[in-house]
Amino acid sequence: MSEAPAIRAVLLGHLGMPDGMVEAVRHITGIEPDGLIAVSNRGKSPESLCAEVEALVNAGPSILFTDLQSGSCGFAAMRLTRNLPELVVISSVNLPMLIDFAMHRTLPMHELVERLLTKGRAAITVKPAQPGQ
Repeated sequence: MSEAPAIRAVLLGHLGMPDGMVEAVRHITGIEPDGLIAVSNRGKSPESLCAEVEALVNAGPSILFTDLQSGSCGFAAMRLTRNLPELVVISSVNLPMLIDFAMHRTLPMHELVERLLTKGRAAITVKPAQPGQ
């Protein structure tokens, strides 16, 4: 039985965040997630940002991770979903979510997305302050 084709993803974010997070995924996992591409909004108009991302994800089912749901990156992501029906947008990305993507990107899209959301949410924790601190 052959493995499913790997899903491609773009991490779209502000300034140097996308490059830093993709580099962290590579460092932590020891793998080259060639299907995870960093795109920064630095110095780009909304139109050029959309064009750059569309060129990267236009080849089929893809995930577009964004740092924020709103702002230039979030708005560009929402605009892209109008013309790219196979594009899934996941906002407020975190590092555990990206690591899990790199390790499991051959899963079917619906399974992968559910897994990533579960992993991302579970990674957010709070340790309450001790009384008297």
